[in-house]
Amino acid sequence: MRDVCIVGGGVAGLAASIFTARAGLDTLVVDGGESILARNASLENYPGFPDGVDARRYLQLSREQARTAGAEFELGRVTRAEPVDETDLEAGFRLETEGGEPLEARRVIAASWSDSDYLVPLDVGRIQRGSKHFVNVDGAGRTAVDGVYAAGRLAEEPHQAIVAAGHGAKVGLAAVHDSDANFYHDWVTPEGYFTGRGREVPPGCEEIDDDERLERDEAARARMLEAFSEPVDEEPTMHPSVSE
Repeated sequence: MRDVCIVGGGVAGLAASIFTARAGLDTLVVDGGESILARNASLENYPGFPDGVDARRYLQLSREQARTAGAEFELGRVTRAEPVDETDLEAGFRLETEGGEPLEARRVIAASWSDSDYLVPLDVGRIQRGSKHFVNVDGAGRTAVDGVYAAGRLAEEPHQAIVAAGHGAKVGLAAVHDSDANFYHDWVTPEGYFTGRGREVPPGCEEIDDDERLERDEAARARMLEAFSEPVDEEPTMHPSVSE
């Protein structure tokens, strides 16, 4: 049984997976194959990219970061989610997939805008607005069912990549804090930041010396230069309602 199953491999789901995986939780992302972000011609309002960035490149790098953190991916679509044991929700959840084997996880993060029909058996509190359904959550993305969360647009957050990423990270951290993970804060600090004050390095944190910092910076710069060396070999996808 996985610690966390994240349904949806878009911005919110990827951000959540980075934090749950970095906290040591066994994380599986069930990716439906295309994020709505891939419809962007250019992502122009994401901090850190003064002249914008190709949305497909951003998605590729986010997936790579999630894998580097330890998250695993499965291509597919979840069709139904239900408790493993109706009398004990702490026993986790079973997720049926289209053409695949059922999955089991202690916690489920729904980040699958706008598909949420699979949540109906769990009675998480879906809200219909027009033709769309949202999921009612608290401030940290928790639904009415313990162990089930919703992130990003599905949780009625604004339809912007930076908001989806931030909310996904927030929900991922909620799942971490609700788990048995020994976790305080995801933070890489200079050597001596904690120990120099007579403190132990808190769970989830890390101290690194200058040599390690420079080595990581060199690797990060090299990866970015490689990633941006050539145009992305993918074109934006169009809304399904647009006739070809």
